[in-house]
Amino acid sequence: MNSKRRVWLAAFAVPMMLAACASEPSAADDRIVDVATGRALEVADVLRRLRAADVVLLGELHDNPHHHARRAALLAAIGVPVVVVAEHLPRAAAFVRLPADAAGDTLRRALEGAGFEARAWRWPLHEPLFTAVARAGHTLQGGNLDRDAARRLAREGAGALPAPLRPLVDAAPLAAEARAALEADLLRGHCGHLPAERSEGLVAAQRGRDAAMAAAMLAAMPSGASGTGAPVVLLAGNNHVRRDYGVPQLLSRHGAPLRVLSIAFVEPGGGASGSPPYDIVWTTPAATREDPCKAFTAPRSSGG
Repeated sequence: MNSKRRVWLAAFAVPMMLAACASEPSAADDRIVDVATGRALEVADVLRRLRAADVVLLGELHDNPHHHARRAALLAAIGVPVVVVAEHLPRAAAFVRLPADAAGDTLRRALEGAGFEARAWRWPLHEPLFTAVARAGHTLQGGNLDRDAARRLAREGAGALPAPLRPLVDAAPLAAEARAALEADLLRGHCGHLPAERSEGLVAAQRGRDAAMAAAMLAAMPSGASGTGAPVVLLAGNNHVRRDYGVPQLLSRHGAPLRVLSIAFVEPGGGASGSPPYDIVWTTPAATREDPCKAFTAPRSSGG
């Protein structure tokens, strides 16, 4: 058996067992592409680049279990304990050590104690991901704005940004093209029904969330570390890991240059057109879901 095949099997054995699901598709169904070159990659290539980075951002479609399984495999295969910053927890959850044998309800309760909202995140959808964090001995840290702060930003705009996050946002103004892309994605996320007067607040809320995650990653970085094989890892939605307007854009304007690796996990036909704003695009089978816009209710045009 060649070395690439051994790495592939090692990387995917853990989530296969964790999922305990015979219907989990083979990794052969996946396609991994380097955005800059268009070259197809193997899992071994991804792991080499991951270990050489200072910060790694692993995107997701929140309701796709294949994305959680693939990222769980990467976290299991890093080989050294790292800090994992999660969008799924508020920033107040700093440096949580999950019991190595935590699983099922025990794991859920440990996460809920750190601010995880199991119902909102459709538990146990993310269970394989956090089980991998626990078994690998990684430290978990919350990265998201708390709900009240995000709501205030959405109502009041950028003026409501928490003071500790303002330097990050002020140092990284969005280019016009990036701002337009963000607004278009917010409109798409609201099924095309977004009152114009709500756009500014939602942009501010998105930037606030990104700044909170960027700040959490910076705080978790060991002083002077660069390419140590123990990167700080972010788990977040694909829009948060975009290089044009997401967390990487904020990190790029802060202090010394960082080796940043952004990986989007997408579904067939779901990648951004042109040159996607990521370093790697990893395509998996699609999740089974109803039309998310079928029962969508547009936000009210007034605040609140």
